[in-house]
Amino acid sequence: MRSKSLGILVLALGLLLNGCAAMNESGTSAPKKLTAPAPNVQKLIDKFQLEMVDYAYVKKAIGNGTHGGATAKIIDARPHKKYVSATIPSSINIPDTKFDDFIGQLDDVAKDTEMIVFCGGWKCGKSPKVAGQLQKMGYTDVKLYQAGMPEWAARDYVEVGLPVVKTAVEKDSALLMDARPRKKFLGATIPGALSMYDKDLDRLSSRFPVDKNEPIIAFCGGYKCDKSHIVANTLVAAGYTDVRVFAAGLPGWKKAGLATTAGGGAKAQSAKSTTAAETKFVDGIKVGEDEGTVDGEWYNAKLQSGAVPDNTVLVDIRGPADFASGHIPGSINVKAGEVSATELAAKLPDDKISILVCGSGARAMEAYFKLKDGGKDVSKVMYFDANVSCDASNTCEIEANEPLGF
Repeated sequence: MRSKSLGILVLALGLLLNGCAAMNESGTSAPKKLTAPAPNVQKLIDKFQLEMVDYAYVKKAIGNGTHGGATAKIIDARPHKKYVSATIPSSINIPDTKFDDFIGQLDDVAKDTEMIVFCGGWKCGKSPKVAGQLQKMGYTDVKLYQAGMPEWAARDYVEVGLPVVKTAVEKDSALLMDARPRKKFLGATIPGALSMYDKDLDRLSSRFPVDKNEPIIAFCGGYKCDKSHIVANTLVAAGYTDVRVFAAGLPGWKKAGLATTAGGGAKAQSAKSTTAAETKFVDGIKVGEDEGTVDGEWYNAKLQSGAVPDNTVLVDIRGPADFASGHIPGSINVKAGEVSATELAAKLPDDKISILVCGSGARAMEAYFKLKDGGKDVSKVMYFDANVSCDASNTCEIEANEPLGF
């Protein structure tokens, strides 16, 4: 009898303790945190026989974080306003409720391309719905990151759209970091931004906020530019908890007609100096206003008309993967990032003028000044300061950047 009473007492204590553990400070039951799909979501996953992947898998798949740098198509199935406010870097938006309106983004994408769809977490059925629709269209390698945006945002940096940055500037609610070379920063940047050139992060780390929870938005030269992603990854590794990347960068800001730090006086001075530069040619190549540049508008016109001078060679200095994802027809690939000035110089043709190009102009500028600062002869080297976006068929959109004016 005594043994039975003791058992009842132990059971009662166990229930009491478990009950206390399940209560939060307000005295109500704490919600259980899901670590697997909700039942209704699991039914959709089973219906379409979808494979789920985890955070580490997606982190690897986004590559350098740029649009074009990912090894898979990352697809955000949430509403567009949610996507603009914060998404996984490199992702595109195909909301489940507006699938037909957004699916055109995949018109030129091969059916066997790996696709990873996500939405708002374990309870969200949008991602399996979009994944199922993609399968019906013939896409054969569709996966789910069902933990989705909640897990990603808690562990990593996010990509944001123009409205978020515009609000941050208007309300002074986030620290903006310009990851481009300092010469680019001095030419024009988003008002209030801090120069945080990605190649100088060790030296500039003292500029990082003391408060690790400070909202930070990094940006650079557009969707093809990885410098802001390098800064963002560095900040996350340093323990900062609210890091974002404005992937559209300064080009996206300017395209929206928003003001930059390039004032009227600087533009007037630039217009004067352009007049003198218009008549300057070297070996038949029109020289740009900025040191080391080919005239952007002139050279772009030559590219579009197929009349590029025979004594030039276009040298794409990005990595092989970026080059393979799309490049200007006729260009050659010479990676400039990690090599020394001597190694880079040895790889450039010595019988033609090398026109260095990248995705936004920043890395091409770096490569030019790496050669010059390394004591190499740059008399046959120029760089093309432009935003270049090419698809896998090497169809390109090219927009020459405005001269910095110095």
